[in-house]
Amino acid sequence: MQRFQSYINGEFLDGEARFQSIDPATGDVWADMPEAREADVDSAVNAAERALYEGPWARLTATQRGKLLYKLADLVAANAQKLAELETHDTGKIIRETSAQIAYVADYYRYYAGIADKIEGSYLPIDKPDMDVWLRREPIGVVAMVVPWNSQLFLSAVKIGPALAAGCTMVVKASEDGPAPLLEFARLVHEAGFPAGVVNILTGFGPSCGAALARHPKVAHIAFTGGPETARHIVRNSAENLASTSLELGGKSPFIVFADADLESAANAQVAGIFAATGQSCVAGSRLIVERSVKDAFLSILKRKAEAIRIGAPLDMATEVGPLATKRQQDHVAALVEKSVGSGARLVVGGQRPDADGYYFPPTILDCDGVASPSLTEEFFGPVLSVVSFETEAEALKLANDTRYGLASGVFTQNLTRAHRLMKGIRAGVVWVNTYRAVSPIAPFGGFGLSGHGREGGIAAALDYTRTKTIWLRTSDDPIPDPFVMR
Repeated sequence: MQRFQSYINGEFLDGEARFQSIDPATGDVWADMPEAREADVDSAVNAAERALYEGPWARLTATQRGKLLYKLADLVAANAQKLAELETHDTGKIIRETSAQIAYVADYYRYYAGIADKIEGSYLPIDKPDMDVWLRREPIGVVAMVVPWNSQLFLSAVKIGPALAAGCTMVVKASEDGPAPLLEFARLVHEAGFPAGVVNILTGFGPSCGAALARHPKVAHIAFTGGPETARHIVRNSAENLASTSLELGGKSPFIVFADADLESAANAQVAGIFAATGQSCVAGSRLIVERSVKDAFLSILKRKAEAIRIGAPLDMATEVGPLATKRQQDHVAALVEKSVGSGARLVVGGQRPDADGYYFPPTILDCDGVASPSLTEEFFGPVLSVVSFETEAEALKLANDTRYGLASGVFTQNLTRAHRLMKGIRAGVVWVNTYRAVSPIAPFGGFGLSGHGREGGIAAALDYTRTKTIWLRTSDDPIPDPFVMR
């Protein structure tokens, strides 16, 4: 059994409490994890505050911070396979996906390494002739980062990278459901040479760890990825310290296919958009909205592709869909499929748990035309696609926007003017046209509505980890007149 440690103030610590992590592919215990509690959180936040204001980190130039980030990027790239195997073991995400994704994570750190000395202040053309005024951008403070179990190294990189570029220090809470890759990543932070306390990484449970971190009086900003209900708890806890928040939450993303689309290409994108990562993605294209005249043809293509997907052990490079990350997630997906079928949705393919060890669930398609199915409104976070059809462009747009979420969306059409109308009309933070799930460190990412607020990626993300300071300098040598002497 592998044993992992927390990373606090530059030290690897066992902690007083421990818990065991389950391999989703087998249902067996595979690793022993440190369970951080309130005292550990307090120690980590205090270390981050000292590093921010007193330690060598506070004296580094922006260029020096960037060089440390470049070194971290190189270490991530060099250790990508080991990190990928740990993520696969701990979350069930297939190795072919974790390997590719973590290799790309290094590019996020390289991007923000280059951003570090590009964060600039400004000179204000003030309306007073004897004053010079500048705006300085300074680190926002100690940042609490809370990331979920799916894609932990990617979802932490889009927070850690810009925060370090901005000069912040941080406490990162890895999900208790699969923390191994982030706890191992701490060793790379240490090897890269970041001063003690700049990056602290721990894991634990919501009430004893997450809540303590969110409400800690020395936390200035909270960056969270997860579900809306947990986000509400975080926002309530942030009332204690009035920390600012950035929230990247779930989605019920529309995937719109018009009759003029390349159906084979759109089907490949739809399969990637809903069945990749076993559907455990915040941007999963879980609502297929397809033009009625091609619905049957498109569903036939999807059914064929779904039935051909290879389900198996996540460490096998031939596997295309692995298990869900937890037993409760498997139970949630199964119950919601049953509820949806009970409400009238027609099962096109899948829908039944396989008779196998581990937390598997097959690629599933539900035809929900004319049905008020819960699968159209509730997030599965699993490999389940819900399908409705439309006759007109206006109807397609109305269906796309019929959700409380607004994270991602996809539009497949060869009609350029229609694509432009839908780009503007869809209420979502990301619109992909004739593609899906494309990401880049250069492009901001985030949602509307219940999908949260704030953006990750791009230079804007680094600026979000700064605050401005206004500096006034009087340039006149004349004495300031006595304000109480009448002239």
